[in-house]
Formats: sequence, structure tokens, C-alpha cells
Amino acid sequence: MSKARLMQGNEACAEGAIAAGVNFFAGYPITPSTEIAETMARLLPKHGGKFVQMEDEIASMGAILGASLAGAKAMDATSGPGFSLKQELIGYAACAEIPCVLVDVQRVGPSTGQPTAPSQADVMQARWGTHGDHPIIALAPWSVRETYDVTVMAVNYAERFRTPVILLMDEVVGHLREKVVLPDHVDVYPRRQPKKTRAEGYEPYAPDTDLVPNVADFGTGYRIHVTGLIHDDTGFPVGSPQVTEQSIRRLHEKIDRAADEIIHTESAFMDDAEYAVLAYGGTARTAYEAVRAARARGEKVGLVRLITIWPFADKVIAALAKKVKGILVAEMNYGQLVGEVRRAAAGACPVELCGKYNMQAFEPQEIERAIDAFIAAVK
Repeated sequence: MSKARLMQGNEACAEGAIAAGVNFFAGYPITPSTEIAETMARLLPKHGGKFVQMEDEIASMGAILGASLAGAKAMDATSGPGFSLKQELIGYAACAEIPCVLVDVQRVGPSTGQPTAPSQADVMQARWGTHGDHPIIALAPWSVRETYDVTVMAVNYAERFRTPVILLMDEVVGHLREKVVLPDHVDVYPRRQPKKTRAEGYEPYAPDTDLVPNVADFGTGYRIHVTGLIHDDTGFPVGSPQVTEQSIRRLHEKIDRAADEIIHTESAFMDDAEYAVLAYGGTARTAYEAVRAARARGEKVGLVRLITIWPFADKVIAALAKKVKGILVAEMNYGQLVGEVRRAAAGACPVELCGKYNMQAFEPQEIERAIDAFIAAVK
């Protein structure tokens, strides 16, 4: 193992990306994500990679898609305003099945909002920000070391499923500094390669057995057509209802088939819990302390933490709702993921919001008071 280091969450994100094989980064600085770009600018050339500062957020997204199509493992980092600008090209990446990772270190919005102030108000935009039917993978770490590990995971998922993956960080985790020991080795998923030659009938978007196509990289001797239009296995647009239905279904099913593997959650103090606090990202750190304090006073409450935000952990929440008397959802927004929790709980128990959206992170006492009020109301 490496030596212990004091590291920031954003720095861990950059180093995790490089460990996973990212060799191209195009970005446009925006707080609170700027340290990711700065770290990539410093480290990527030492690893044979390329860093490009683009003229804006849209160009940054376009650049990483082009680099990915040419064979690079590519990443970009931004915050809410830039995330909004990138949505059209995120949809393009989903339709054209271009592997890439986009980091969103969330801050208060809407619009320019409160630069650098912590928030978790982009979780629904990560799922529904671009138009049309397509799945998305979004991951939310809660510590510096987990940021490293989850960034590796994001790159591997992007390559394995040929899809954009969102690393949904928040300012709390992005600017957090902790002592970490990074691994000397990580498992890296390689770029998928064609299994047929052109003479053998290679078609770039013909799905493999896992429903993911083995699209050749540009410049490797294959003819490839890439479009944001619905296309058949050749990659060329087809105005067919049947092909359209098959294409959209396959985009979803290639993720749905692996959902149990992709969806990561963690729990604490749940063995005897009668109530649960559900949280994610930086808020989960505060919720953990609040739950521990409440248990010290005799309250039977536990914590469930979502690491994977999308696809949503429907099975986990459904089982949780049948086990406890109520679920309190703590998140730094006006109420977003709480709606998904209510949907998945399907009325099996009460689900309430503990929200905060005043540009300040939660204090443990705030969530602890919300726990007490919630338990009193449910009783």
C-alpha cells in the first residue's frame, strides 16, 4: 500500500480517474470542482495523457466525446451551471453509446446560485436533465478515499456499458481533506474491442451478449458512423418504429440487467432499528453522527446510505420500508430524492424530508432534532 497522505476529495477524484486509465480531460474551471481540473492538468502529462482547457462547458463535453470515440478514456468536471449546459451532449453520449465520466461537484442553484456553497440539488437533473428515454448511472461518495474508489468504479462502468456515468459529488466531499492510503493497484475495465473484422460482417452497434456493442475506435481501420439519431446496428439512422423501440429498450436493458451489481448501498445500526435515516454524499456523514447520538439516548434508529443514486435502489428501499416504522430522508435540497424513496416505499411506512437549502451544510444536531420530531409524529 502507498503511504498515508492528506488529500482533498477533488484531488482523490482526479487520481482515481488516472488510476482507472483516464488519459484525456477537457474542462472549464468552475467552483467547487476546479481542483479536479488543476490536478488533472498537473498529473495527466506525467502519465502520457492530455489536458485541454476549453472555451466553455459545452465545448468541454464535446471534446471528451470526440476523444472517447478516438479511443481515449475521457472525463470532464463541472458544477451545476456547467452541468446544465452539458445536458444535450450527455443525451448524445447516451444515444450514441459513448463511454465518458462527468463529475458534478454540486453547489447551490438555480442558475449561478451561490458559488462554492454546498448543495445536493442536482440529483434529479442527473437522471432527467436531458430529453428522451435513456438510463443513467450516477454515484455519490461520502469520503475522500471513497471518492477515489467510486471514480475508478465510474470509469469502469462507463467503459463496460458504453454509457455516460455521472459522479455526483457535493462541495462538502469535494473540498473535504482527510488522511488516506491509496491502493497500489486497481482493477481496470479495458476499452471494448470489435470481435469481427469488416470482412466477417462487423457492424459497430450490433449488441454483444450483454447488450452492449463493441464499437471500434476511430482510426483503427473500421468504418464507423456516429449519430444522435436513432440508428440500427450499422450506426446509420433508420426511421423505423421497430428499430426505435428495440434501440430504446436495449439502452435500458443493458443497465437493468446489471442493476443488482451497479446499485451500491451501505447501512449502519440497522440490526435493531425501528426508524431509518436515509442519506447520501456529504450529508450522510452528518446523518451518521446524528444517528449515533440519537442511539446513545436510546432511540432505535439506523442509517441507510445510497452510494448509487441512479439506477435507484428500489429493492433496498422496498425492503427497508417493510422493516421500519418510518424513513427520514436527509438531503441538502428542497426535497428531491425523498420523492423516489416514497415511490419505492409504496406506502409501507411514512417517509418524510429533512431538507436544507440555505447554502450551509447540515449540523448533526439539526438532523438529530429532525429524528426526534419524526419519531414523535409517527408514534
